[in-house]
Amino acid sequence: MPYLVSFHMGWLIGSLLLGFCMGWISVVQRGNGTSKVTARWLAVLVAGLVAVSFAHVVPGRFGYWLDLGLIMFACYLVGCTIGALLRDRVVSRSQPVA
Repeated sequence: MPYLVSFHMGWLIGSLLLGFCMGWISVVQRGNGTSKVTARWLAVLVAGLVAVSFAHVVPGRFGYWLDLGLIMFACYLVGCTIGALLRDRVVSRSQPVA
């Protein structure tokens, strides 16, 4: 795992920055989002993929891609969280006190 992170550091930072930008933009979005059922299925899918990755069920190149994809997805989610929290702070400070 440390080799994977050190070798793909540029891509992981890019994923983090892309997540930050999307988190910054998504606070403004007023869509319905995903339903609770869909969110649960997606959470189960991600948890299953993480379990498969930790168990080393997928060998070789595809296992390497799975690990890399999960790490990039985690970096993206961290970036989204940071971007959304910072955007919320900036927007809440600029609004006049009622």
